[in-house]
Amino acid sequence: MSTEDRVRLARIALGCLVEPGRKDVFELVAMDGPEAALNRLCAGDAAASEAVQSRLAGEDPWNLARRQLAITERVGARVLTPEDDEWPGVRLDDLARISRPTLSGGTAIDRDTFPPHCLWVRGALPLGTTVARSVAVVGARASTPYGDHVAAELSYGLARKGYAVVSGGAFGIDAAAHRGALAAGGPTIAVLACGVDRAYPLGHAGLLEQIAETGLVLSEWPAGSEPLRFRFLIRNRVIAALTQGTVMVEAAARSGSRQTLHRALQLGRAAMAVPGQVTSATSVGCHEELRKPEVLPVANIAHVLEEVGRIGADLAPPVLGPERPEDQLDEVEQRLMDAVPAHRPMLCGDIARIAGIPVRVALAKLPALVTRGLLEERGGAYRLPAARAGRR
Repeated sequence: MSTEDRVRLARIALGCLVEPGRKDVFELVAMDGPEAALNRLCAGDAAASEAVQSRLAGEDPWNLARRQLAITERVGARVLTPEDDEWPGVRLDDLARISRPTLSGGTAIDRDTFPPHCLWVRGALPLGTTVARSVAVVGARASTPYGDHVAAELSYGLARKGYAVVSGGAFGIDAAAHRGALAAGGPTIAVLACGVDRAYPLGHAGLLEQIAETGLVLSEWPAGSEPLRFRFLIRNRVIAALTQGTVMVEAAARSGSRQTLHRALQLGRAAMAVPGQVTSATSVGCHEELRKPEVLPVANIAHVLEEVGRIGADLAPPVLGPERPEDQLDEVEQRLMDAVPAHRPMLCGDIARIAGIPVRVALAKLPALVTRGLLEERGGAYRLPAARAGRR
């Protein structure tokens, strides 16, 4: 067996035997290499050894890796490791920066955020180049029609602009995001908290198959792994790390999508949230995050592109109302228009007096305003057209 093969099998075994993100295992691999780290863990010479032995249950770790590799191929997936060309190391390596081992209070999930040892992937697209231009769109499972609409519109627009849309494959906002990207014919990536061969939720079996056909379905856990509750929180750091920014569309006060947004902030990625109705429980989390100066409010695709696109090139256009004929008036003309009564005609001299304009100037300006349809003239007196008078 070549050295490359042994390194690959060792990483697969580590992916099967320890939960992702652990600082001690990551540092052991960095110091000794995957093969030696695996041997030390199996020999009981590391903090994670007890958990490893429990999962190994007497099986040889190399046989475990070979068996998992065969299962992976049988379900139509592949395993990626940091040694592969398509491994998105530029993105995932950032996870090592945000680990907080001295954090008091929080859980291990809060403290240990290190990169995966390997990834299980379904789909033909190369992962590294696909996530090079990508945005995460996440949010509530119990979403509203408003949230679903916004998530689908944003994802459709991102896909049309050549961005991959990354989400978690769940009900609600995740599903709307994936479907929006699919409708645009663009790539979308579902990052699961279970094996890539597991349809979770079961109702999304068809959606996940569609994503695998045109995009990617990936996981840090081997085929067959259960979608345990704590794994969703572990998974969220990968969604944030793979992408250029995260957009949160609807989130309750305790929504897991808020953690994804927090990871984006820690990683220095763009963190965005969509405002909702202030009375909506599904937007409480968005509004709380928007109170932070580093979280940006977004309402449309142009706002998102301004944050993740090219500096100075993908700026959102200013929001302007519809252009009106009055917008072309100079200051004198505007003062004359303001002086004309809404419902009765007035002579030029009176208009000039009210506007504070010399009569000779008013005599020159008022006929031009009539020609442009802004005023009507009858018997030397001027008035607003009926349609315009009704809007004053």
